[in-house]
Parts: sequence; structure tokens; C-alpha cells
Amino acid sequence: MSETIRLRFVAADGAAREVDVPPTGSLMEAAVRNGVDGIVAQCGGACACATCHVIVPVDWFSRLPPPDEAETDMLECVEEPRPTSRLSCQIRLSAALDGLAVNLPASQL
Repeated sequence: MSETIRLRFVAADGAAREVDVPPTGSLMEAAVRNGVDGIVAQCGGACACATCHVIVPVDWFSRLPPPDEAETDMLECVEEPRPTSRLSCQIRLSAALDGLAVNLPASQL
């Protein structure tokens, strides 16, 4: 039996979707594989479009490695950046992220 972690995606309207996934790959890949609405991922995870923007709760934000320069640059392109905005393609999943809940912005375009 393979280990899985639970992730929660909360849409701007408050609707939540939980998925159980292996702790590998990126948060964006997990969302796309599970058909999570609100993660457009136009660039497929190349950190080149910002259409996988998520807002990470403060308590989880400090647990993540800081964004690199490329991600920081792309975050300047999001419509409504927040202090805890991240690109889900840059969040690498691990067992330590079991229970992570992220908020999805109203628009990813």
C-alpha cells in the first residue's frame, strides 16, 4: 500500500475539494491530475504563466521553502497577489504537507 497525503483546495466561493495523492511531484500536478477547478496550469509547471496561483494559509506558508527569483517574478503578474501567494507548480509535495489547504483566487487569467 502506497502512502498518500490529503490536500484541500478551497475555491473563492468557499467550495472545498479534498484529494488524496502520493507525496510526489508538485501541488499543481496533483490538482491537475484530480481535476481541481481553478488551477489552469497553462505552462504545465514551467513557472512561466502564474495560472496555478494559490494562497497558502499563514501557518503553512512558513513551512514551505521560500519562492525563488523566477517564482517571485511570476507572482508579480497575478491579478490579486497576497503576502502568502505562491505558484502551486513550485510547491513540491512531501509527507510533511499532509493536510495542506490552499485557497484559490477568483481568477487565474
